Amino acid sequence: DFVGVPCGIMDQMASACCTEGHALHLDTRDLTLRQVPFDLAAQGLTLLVVDTRVKHALGDGAYAERRAGCEEGARLLGIPTLRDLPYDGLDAALTVLADAGADESVLRCVRHVVGDNRRVEQVIALLDAGEARAAGPVLNEGHRSLRDDLRVSCPELDLAVAAAQEAGALGARMTGGGFGGSAIVLAEAAEADAR
Repeated sequence: DFVGVPCGIMDQMASACCTEGHALHLDTRDLTLRQVPFDLAAQGLTLLVVDTRVKHALGDGAYAERRAGCEEGARLLGIPTLRDLPYDGLDAALTVLADAGADESVLRCVRHVVGDNRRVEQVIALLDAGEARAAGPVLNEGHRSLRDDLRVSCPELDLAVAAAQEAGALGARMTGGGFGGSAIVLAEAAEADAR
């Protein structure tokens, strides 16, 4: 818990450990950190932050419910955390959970977390290869999962993401704990400046 919210350590670690021109890869399983090249300007790209102005209250219980769903999924699967479930084992794990009588919300949490772990690895590989443009569809897929599986988006976030996509953004997704807050948009720098 941090200030009464059952949250992780990502925000605190990012604030303390990020370096200019890099994204921070934090593996919460063993707390390893890696600076990932993130020089979007060199690729003619920009990352926009869209503030929906919707205030979220992560202490209101909805965020805690999602975290509890993740913990319940891991418990039923007999693993310490969902980080220990590889993506290629997801379908079998969902079957095990369904057979164990897990609530649909637990299945959605597991599907999102394991899928998002895979998406993180995909984006890291793309950034390492200097192919940040190709991360756009991965961002879009991540937003769909946050909206449909984890169910932490809100109409304003969905509108911001949809508007960015319709305007030609390479990709967009909500960021943070959800239920409000901001979306990030990966875009061609020249097009973003022109709009």
